[in-house]
Amino acid sequence: MDQARQRQGESFGERLARHGLALTRERTTALQVNVGLACDLACGHCHLEAGPARDEMMQPEVMAEVIACARRFRFASIDLTGGAPELVPELPYLVRGLAPETPRLIVRTNLVSLEGERGEELLRLYRELQVVLVASLPAGNQAQTEAQRGAGVWDRSIRALKRLNELGYGLPGSPLELDLVSNPSGAFLPPPQLQAQEKFRRDLARKHGVSFHNLYTFANVPLGRFRSFLERSGNLDGYLETLSAGFNPCAVAGLMCRSQLSVDWRGRLFDCDFHLAQGLFHGGAERFISALSELPPCGTPIAAADHCYACTVGSGFT
Repeated sequence: MDQARQRQGESFGERLARHGLALTRERTTALQVNVGLACDLACGHCHLEAGPARDEMMQPEVMAEVIACARRFRFASIDLTGGAPELVPELPYLVRGLAPETPRLIVRTNLVSLEGERGEELLRLYRELQVVLVASLPAGNQAQTEAQRGAGVWDRSIRALKRLNELGYGLPGSPLELDLVSNPSGAFLPPPQLQAQEKFRRDLARKHGVSFHNLYTFANVPLGRFRSFLERSGNLDGYLETLSAGFNPCAVAGLMCRSQLSVDWRGRLFDCDFHLAQGLFHGGAERFISALSELPPCGTPIAAADHCYACTVGSGFT
């Protein structure tokens, strides 16, 4: 048990109970698909410790099971994440298979994986199918971005954003949606989302001529590589206390885990990508998407873990 939690005296589950709340499912409308942990970056905030040394990737047979599931249940949105999805060789097969089965197909990108001939091929595919792109950009400046992602990443990210704008992504009124996601580079919480969005929009437009649609700011979850950083820097207890102190009971109703299923590269089911990082299976036992005959009913309990505090601080992780 963390010292911070000992002093605080409440686990996340106990905090929910004290507020008369329970973490249970609403109607499941979204499918999150983690296609693997291979990545060309090793970001300091990564809860899954994805990076160049990881080789976990979704294979075509699992992709076929994901596509079959999408046909059975017609999710309102399907969200492809990683790692870097672009590094999975069979990603075009998955994207083409899923696009007709949902009105909103999302691919999360680190931007630098869109470079080169392979990146251009994927960009043409994304544009053809009007895939929503959610791009990770830790900050609106070089120093903070490269502190989290490594030297040289800022210029590569800006080049990718400019190329996306050339293709029509992120432009005012364009149906090609480009959103950005920002996570803090250290042991602190992000600024208010609207305030950060306006600063990003102003700075990227003025300095680089880059346009995007929406910015989402999220607190870093104390798992994986980020937790190791907190431990090494002596910031773990303080950060956990900050998350606990910032708990917003109103954020619980809108948590993404209440309306989505998450599936990993092996086809195993979870309630969210953070539970995946912890090995907390959906329903408490290993199950595979190939065997999913019905969606979990409303009221089904979701495991409450202390990393969930990161999703309920401020406006929440929805």
